[in-house]
Amino acid sequence: MVDNRWLKNSFVYLIILVAALALFFNYFNNAQSQAEDQGIIKVIADARAGNVSLIEAQSGSNDIIVTYSDGTKVRSRLESSDTITSLLVDAGVDLSRVDVQVQAAPAWGGLLNVFTILLPVLLMIGFFVFFMRQAQGSNNQAMSFGKSRARMFSGDKPTITFADVAGQEEAKQDLTEVVEFLKFPDKFAALGARIPRGVLMVGPPGTGKTLLSRAVAGEAGVPFFSISGSEFVEMFVGVGASRVRDLFDQAKRNAPCIVFIDEIDAVGRQRGAGLGGSHDEREQTLNQILVEMDGFDTNTNVIVIAATNRPDVLDPALIRPGRFDRQVVLDAPDVKGRIEVLKVHTKGKPLADDIQFDVIARQTPGFSGADLANAVNEAAILAARRSKKRIGMAELQDAIERVALGGPERRSRVMSDREKLITAYHEAGHAVTGAGMPRADRVQKVTIIPRGRAGGYTLFLPEEDRSYMSRAHFEAQLVALLGGRIAEELIFGPVEITTGASGDIQQVTRIARAMVTRYGMSEKLGPIAFGEKEELIFLGREISEQRNYGDEVAREIDAEVHRIVSLAYGRARHLLVENRAVLDDMANALIEFESLDGDRLRALLVRVGKLAPDGSIQPAGAASLSDIARDASA
Repeated sequence: MVDNRWLKNSFVYLIILVAALALFFNYFNNAQSQAEDQGIIKVIADARAGNVSLIEAQSGSNDIIVTYSDGTKVRSRLESSDTITSLLVDAGVDLSRVDVQVQAAPAWGGLLNVFTILLPVLLMIGFFVFFMRQAQGSNNQAMSFGKSRARMFSGDKPTITFADVAGQEEAKQDLTEVVEFLKFPDKFAALGARIPRGVLMVGPPGTGKTLLSRAVAGEAGVPFFSISGSEFVEMFVGVGASRVRDLFDQAKRNAPCIVFIDEIDAVGRQRGAGLGGSHDEREQTLNQILVEMDGFDTNTNVIVIAATNRPDVLDPALIRPGRFDRQVVLDAPDVKGRIEVLKVHTKGKPLADDIQFDVIARQTPGFSGADLANAVNEAAILAARRSKKRIGMAELQDAIERVALGGPERRSRVMSDREKLITAYHEAGHAVTGAGMPRADRVQKVTIIPRGRAGGYTLFLPEEDRSYMSRAHFEAQLVALLGGRIAEELIFGPVEITTGASGDIQQVTRIARAMVTRYGMSEKLGPIAFGEKEELIFLGREISEQRNYGDEVAREIDAEVHRIVSLAYGRARHLLVENRAVLDDMANALIEFESLDGDRLRALLVRVGKLAPDGSIQPAGAASLSDIARDASA
């Protein structure tokens, strides 16, 4: 960045000088304008009458100062080219009684007039030059298109270290080697080891890719250049490549250092694939990145760290050995990791004595670090809104539901008694069928208070993190999803079923079809994957599907999906019929209390009979969940 402090000081001095000149001109004009204006005819008449003692004039000027006998001064102006002396003589004034003094014009008088005319022009030029230099010296310089937009952070004052990053122990261990290389490069050079020149951090959004790269720079104590992939490409041809060259030139001058490129998929997409449209400028930028990374000197301690959540679209030349040849995968933290993340984000915040991080961690499976940070912040906001001095367990649990379900409770929504009764039985049906399936997740909370887009919800939380999903778990999930629709049908009849189960039915259909076509969980069709889907990494959004099967197989797939859903429907209906008393009691409790959790919810669910592997209902307390699960697996 250009240092323009001298220009700022000069501009301040210029302002002071202009103000001083303005004061001088004002004083000069005031000195001349102290006298009142008087017509020249009146002045000549007074002089003829002998009332004027002194007349002061200046050669080349029509202005005169007249002093009367009583000391009064007036100012007048000649209306013609005649001098004051000739006018007095023509009027018959006795010049012996009037002292007429004609002074020569000062040498600076003409220059003063010229300077008065040029001063506004000079000021305008000065302002224009000042603002142009300011625009060129700022980071958003308009004319320096080819300069890098990277922001440089000094390494002598680390603000983020590995202690500020939790839940990613394996990733921190991989990046510790990068830190040691930046601190002690001779240690690796002595063994002939070569540190990876590029580290690609891959993971879903919110897992801490940017935070971890900042921690690497903080641990190593080296300069840190940060830039986004979208900041390279502009509408002008060659700008992106020029910025890449400038960025790496700055990095080499400040070596050892770290260059962090966030969202590198903005410029690193596979060339010639046509995904997202062809863009020559983007490809030129990518080519320049490839050349710069592979052209590093062996003794240049510059490490490039890039982050993306779409590694599937990156160009193969970008991730080959010699460039981004090491990938660090960041996943959502497990239970232990979530506990550490909660401790990091609650550091310095006033917490109540009832806070239990292990309970919160078990209630938040699948939460990323950003989700947990958002939940802690929402809990602090809720505590402040409730006029509390400390953040309690209730605020944290409410914040978790707010983050997980995408919105606050909408208690202001007016529901009729009929809608409230339908919602109560719907959510009670989910809870009873979920409790009756041994492999279903644990029911954490049931409420009929609207939140986000949901009119009510039943919160299921797994008791432990899962890496694999079993067929039994999918079947239990289908039964729990269909419980709401079947409860409405049992209580109000087939004619009175509502649209409240539309989302549940869509999810049931999607799970059943995935069991048949993707996971090979169909007994009839066997372990075969049908259809080749193209999806966005981590997002699960299908772009297109290519059918690799015929119409006969398509009919068998549809029949198998229908069979799986029908089996789950029958199980759910059987559970609700056998546990009708629990269903009624839970619906009545929801109407009375609106929300059920804790001991009140457990007291109701403990009465639910469990579905045995043979399809019968085991009475409540006759067999434990583990016993039924063992029988099902056998």
